[in-house]
Amino acid sequence: MQDLRLVVPDAPTTRLSYRVPFYDTDAMGVVHHSNYVRYLELGRVRFLEQHDQPYTQYVEMGLHVVVTRVDLRLKRATRFDETLTVTSWIERVRHASLAFGYQVHCDAELVALALTEHAVVNLQGKPVRIPEPQRARLLALAAATPR
Repeated sequence: MQDLRLVVPDAPTTRLSYRVPFYDTDAMGVVHHSNYVRYLELGRVRFLEQHDQPYTQYVEMGLHVVVTRVDLRLKRATRFDETLTVTSWIERVRHASLAFGYQVHCDAELVALALTEHAVVNLQGKPVRIPEPQRARLLALAAATPR
């Protein structure tokens, strides 16, 4: 299993601010762990929009980027009305898959580390290679070289 980065890599990143609404919390007033997966998605979609192309353009090409793994390490609980900053980057790119890395901060405090892995599939859900122009762009943005 790959270690999660404590330091943001020297690669393009995107930062997204998210103010925690009440409905993201559980009966203890703490953000429910499942919501972090949504926060990661918000950061990932914003990253693609800012550095590559909007996700909708991948869909127009007949491609989806599906989640195959989520590794989330929570460092402390977060609560209603706190503002979280999700920092996202591309960790690596392969021929038919890619991975994103994340850090989540509340003020200046690190509250979560995460990694998501993704397969690229066609509209029928079958794995496909990333088209070479898109793969070249993604590789140029990646923190790690392909294996």
